[in-house]
Amino acid sequence: MAKITKRLVDTLRPKKANRVELGFQQSAAASVAPQSKKDVVAWDDELRGFGIRFKSSGSGAYIIQYRNAEGRSKRLTLGSVAELTPEEARKLARTKLSGVAHGADPVEEKRTTRTAPTVAEVCDWYLEKAESGELLGRRRRPIATKTLALDRSRIDTHVRPLLGDRKVHSLTLRDIERFQADVVAGKTAKPRSGRGGVTTGGAGVAGRTVGMLHTIFEQAARLHVVAQNPAKGVRKVNTDNKIERRLSLSEITALGMAMGHADEESPVALAAIRLMLLTGFRRMEVLTLKRAWIDPEAPCVRFPKTKSGAQLRAIGQPALKLLTQHPCDAENPYVFPSEVGNGHFVGVVRVLQRLCLTAKLEDVTPHVLRHTFASVAGDMGFSELTIAGLLGHTGRGVTQRYVHLDKALVMAAEKVAEEIERALGAGAPEKRRRNPHPSSDRGSSSAVAA
Repeated sequence: MAKITKRLVDTLRPKKANRVELGFQQSAAASVAPQSKKDVVAWDDELRGFGIRFKSSGSGAYIIQYRNAEGRSKRLTLGSVAELTPEEARKLARTKLSGVAHGADPVEEKRTTRTAPTVAEVCDWYLEKAESGELLGRRRRPIATKTLALDRSRIDTHVRPLLGDRKVHSLTLRDIERFQADVVAGKTAKPRSGRGGVTTGGAGVAGRTVGMLHTIFEQAARLHVVAQNPAKGVRKVNTDNKIERRLSLSEITALGMAMGHADEESPVALAAIRLMLLTGFRRMEVLTLKRAWIDPEAPCVRFPKTKSGAQLRAIGQPALKLLTQHPCDAENPYVFPSEVGNGHFVGVVRVLQRLCLTAKLEDVTPHVLRHTFASVAGDMGFSELTIAGLLGHTGRGVTQRYVHLDKALVMAAEKVAEEIERALGAGAPEKRRRNPHPSSDRGSSSAVAA
């Protein structure tokens, strides 16, 4: 055997064999063992298992030969002679063989790396399994369709362009946080058709996208699709400095005045807006509310499905009075029916915009009405846990059972609704409620079935 040096490499290279002195060829030949008609292999006499292999075409590579923990003989290519010097190859071989001595299997590790999933592949796996119901979200419930639609949009818009081709196992926290910074900077911004103009990124979008990635990787790690979650411990961008809009009591009064004089607006829309303020319900929770869900005895609304699953949501007497006295169509199950057909009302946002224009209020959306309800509750001294229960939040221990455990939640809903009702009615003229279906006597039926 001979030590693998540059001279030996030149000797074994088929096209250069005739340039080497005969004496050295003879000494090198003793360490060369023909493996096949095409390959010539020489083993190093200093580092056992380290060798070099040349093919008849002239291409050569450094190799190691070892037995893994199961006793199976394996051969790993370290790199070509054009890429590594003999000493560089020797150092790499020593590192690999040292790992073998401690139970590693470099060939298996290379195979695993080559077949390891990319970020895009793990995202596709997540979407497929979540849509089929195999993956569960919070509180061990199937992930909501709306949530999956948002996840798919973030994956396609931000994740695939920046990280899609990367192997998950190669990602580091630094990579994840650099990705977050790129989204904040607008590197994934692009034009889009329809409402909204362009996707601009920003801190909020970046933080939510990184949070989604953390969830996807955590699910994949739990089911052994990937070895570990590379986003664990990531620091999401700080968005706490964002001031969320709310209406003051005087602004609620101004909105109530505008509603009191809105003779041309749909009474269905006005009632829906009023209910949002009195309950803190989400826009679609109000618009899709069905009469069968109202429980006047509790009093509460029994939602069969929300963002957080089935819920009981306490309501105050002002809200219950609105629901029970609001005219309805006996053939339409919705409290706020559409003007045509048997669906629910949908045009509440534009009505709210016109009302706010009259009341000289800016930046008011249905979510602002929800936040206003929560803020009034906070101003009145109710705890964060109570407010979370009123809003239907499920985090930090607030559960569906809260309404059964503590009558104080019902009392809180009552007090907050009364406070907002007073502000809405302050100085506003008494309005006669109009039937949303004046051409039909069906509107005189009770909103809550007996």
